[in-house]
Amino acid sequence: MNQYPAWKYLLLVILVVVGILYALPNLYGEDPAVQIQPARGIVIDDALKARVQTLLDEGGVTARSVEIDGTQLLVRFSDTGTQLAAADHIKEALGPDYIVALNLAPTTPAWLQAINAQPMYLGLDLRGGVHFLMEVDMNAAILKAIERYSTDLRTVLRKGKVRYISIRSSGDQLVVKFRNAEDRQKGADLIHNEYRDLVLKEVDADNSALLEIGLSEAEMRDTRKLALQQNITTLRNRVNELGVAEPIVQQQGDRRVVVQLPGVQDTARAKHILGATATLEYRAVDVTNSVEDARKGKLPAGSKLYKSREGRYYLLKNRIIATGDQIINARSGFDNNTGGPQVSVTLDGKGARKMLDFTKESVGKPMAVVFIENKSITRMVDGKPVISNRKVEEIISVATIRGVFGRQFQTTGLDSPQEAHELALLLRSGALAAPIRIIEERTVGPSLGADNIKQGFQSVAIGFALVLIFMAIYYKMFGLVADLALAFNLVFVVALLSLLQATLTMPGIAGIVLTVGMAVDANVLIFERIREELRNGNTPQASIHAGYAKALSTIADANITTLIAAIVLFSFGTGPIKGFAVTLSLGIITSMFTSIMGTRAVINLIYGGRRLKRLPI
Repeated sequence: MNQYPAWKYLLLVILVVVGILYALPNLYGEDPAVQIQPARGIVIDDALKARVQTLLDEGGVTARSVEIDGTQLLVRFSDTGTQLAAADHIKEALGPDYIVALNLAPTTPAWLQAINAQPMYLGLDLRGGVHFLMEVDMNAAILKAIERYSTDLRTVLRKGKVRYISIRSSGDQLVVKFRNAEDRQKGADLIHNEYRDLVLKEVDADNSALLEIGLSEAEMRDTRKLALQQNITTLRNRVNELGVAEPIVQQQGDRRVVVQLPGVQDTARAKHILGATATLEYRAVDVTNSVEDARKGKLPAGSKLYKSREGRYYLLKNRIIATGDQIINARSGFDNNTGGPQVSVTLDGKGARKMLDFTKESVGKPMAVVFIENKSITRMVDGKPVISNRKVEEIISVATIRGVFGRQFQTTGLDSPQEAHELALLLRSGALAAPIRIIEERTVGPSLGADNIKQGFQSVAIGFALVLIFMAIYYKMFGLVADLALAFNLVFVVALLSLLQATLTMPGIAGIVLTVGMAVDANVLIFERIREELRNGNTPQASIHAGYAKALSTIADANITTLIAAIVLFSFGTGPIKGFAVTLSLGIITSMFTSIMGTRAVINLIYGGRRLKRLPI
């Protein structure tokens, strides 16, 4: 009686070994490191590795190691002082072609990395880093939507052969000026049929027939919502450039975004990346006029002079074919005909219609992709920070239109697969739907994070020790078995957090402390049931069997209700609440396993199949 089959013991041993292996990486520390990534179109190779090593030797800086880690170069140091000095020296020497960021690199041994065993991520409050609260300019999002309609309305009126004098912006409206009321009525009917979300108002002023066009309340609400969602997606991809292990980018309210970058020490670089606003535009290349004449000041009507990243000048038409916020998807790949790198782009409905109309009349002509970035520059004037914006416009790609297309098309003529990959990333997430500004910035130093880790570890250790002592004194040998299960319960929680690559925060540690206290509840119920069976005159073996069998339903009910509460917290809570819910949920699941199956296996090994007169419980 009270014996497990061999496969159950084997399963337990396998799970314990796996848990220990995947929890082990958290015992190793982190090295201050400098992470080097190419800005665009450059491959990380041994030549760059040798160059960086030479730069370090010339600067008298000693590195623990210089290694190629995927698509980046990772330089490890023994302390943060050396790390900061090396970062400045490397950044100055390599120039703008490389992104040099500070980071903390885990020191997990290679044999653990071979089985993909990695330490869990630490949140901002434990690791240190920077916290930004950013606000989206919703008025700019509305104005941008109105400007987008300006080009569309010109096309609609031209195709409908409706005569108009001008289309101009006036606040959050467009004003179309017609020659007479008859043309205005034709134009209004045409625009209403094509764009039912627009609000039209007829106005007579200055002997002119005017038509005021604005967005409906529903359209304005959707525009604001989409602007916020697109900016969050863009920021998530943009912070990847900082080499952050587990950034937190989440919505706060109806116009604000919280960005937390654990482990980031280079706050200036973070502000530069996050504070910049960008968009994309597809424009036709003006091939009929001279670029040289335009550079001399003779700019033709309807065109504008642009410069590419390579330094070459192009004349582009003012007409915008499509913008970055009309791109649904973009993927890099290779051209089936030439084998060269390409980017496949998918547009939304409006962008697809405009692209189809344009390409029907432009086969064999070039089209350019323009990257527009508004950089925020902060200067101190009379002791106060003054923020100014600088607009940068550059061509990132020019390709010849080979055929008629609309929703999907390919951009070719790229230099390398790396450039194609970066262009695809830029097209997917390079455009912010509206400008953003940083309204709050907080920095958590590594020393404060270390103090939080120390205090969190002490709280877990104290709670764990008190529970161990109580169980051992009150339940004797059975209490020691419960203590063993509790220890492995902690191992399993840490292992699962590492496997899931979850982020551990102070609320997460609170969840672990609560788990330590709750994990023995199941064993208390089982052991008390065993005592009750013994008092009723049952044999020790029958009491053990009855204790585990009869307490199971109560244990399941109690843990399932707590698990439901944890799931609700995770579903509706914000970042810290989610962290608490994750550790609590994992603790409930692992504690049920260790408290029921784990302790039963050990009890069966010790007492199963023996003739017993009494139990040490």
